[in-house]
Amino acid sequence: MKAVWNNAVIAESADTVVVEGNHYFPLAAVNAAFLKPSTTTTVCSWKGTANYYTLDVNGSSNTDAVWYYAEPKEAAKEIRGRVAFWKGVQITS
Repeated sequence: MKAVWNNAVIAESADTVVVEGNHYFPLAAVNAAFLKPSTTTTVCSWKGTANYYTLDVNGSSNTDAVWYYAEPKEAAKEIRGRVAFWKGVQITS
């Protein structure tokens, strides 16, 4: 699977975990040069607290387009160490 935004491959891996229709990529499969920390957090009742990254690619920013659960609840333990994408990031095989 590939995550692509602004004509750049943000992440690529054959090892994704699908939860609620979202592909969670291993953090090691993500090009960290495109990630900028964000202070945004949200809470999911069964996954826990999500943290975000903003994408910075080719001079363009996509605020909070990447999320992860640093300490997921037990029910979502399979997404620990993984990130997912939204806000126009295309996921393709």
